[in-house]
Amino acid sequence: MYHTETMKKINISIVAIVFVASTALASFVFVSDSKSLSNNVTLTTYKSASCGCCVKWIDHVEQNKLTVKAINTIDLNSLKDRYKVPDNYRSCHTAVSQDGYVFEGHIPAKYIQKFLQEKPKNQLGLVVPGMPIGSPGMEYQNKFSPYVIMAFDITGELTPYAVINQYSDQF
Repeated sequence: MYHTETMKKINISIVAIVFVASTALASFVFVSDSKSLSNNVTLTTYKSASCGCCVKWIDHVEQNKLTVKAINTIDLNSLKDRYKVPDNYRSCHTAVSQDGYVFEGHIPAKYIQKFLQEKPKNQLGLVVPGMPIGSPGMEYQNKFSPYVIMAFDITGELTPYAVINQYSDQF
């Protein structure tokens, strides 16, 4: 009996070690791939010339190794229409990757990189509705409001992509 119990504990330990090692390896591969991916990504970002939070968001994205080509425009709504950004989920800036994915609002660079790595089928991009306090570009004192990053498709249907419950979830 003692031998059997000891073997079970050893087997459970081995399974746990394999799981932890494979998870660590998968994380390393994702981080390595997303860093190499980041160096090749350019986001054309359309914004108002007077928007300070857009500039802060661009700084955040560039600090995370994505390249931004900022274009000031006064006709953001027709641009958002062209890229099929859902009407009720529009924000102050729209970024478009060179392969056509759309990123609306204050999305953390981490999730843009993840989305571009995954390339989810039938999805056009991501939106962060509104301008949540504490999101990249919307930092204010030490305040933070949880928010949800939504994926959207060509019909405007939205599905949750990531839940940001605390400030550190963004990095």
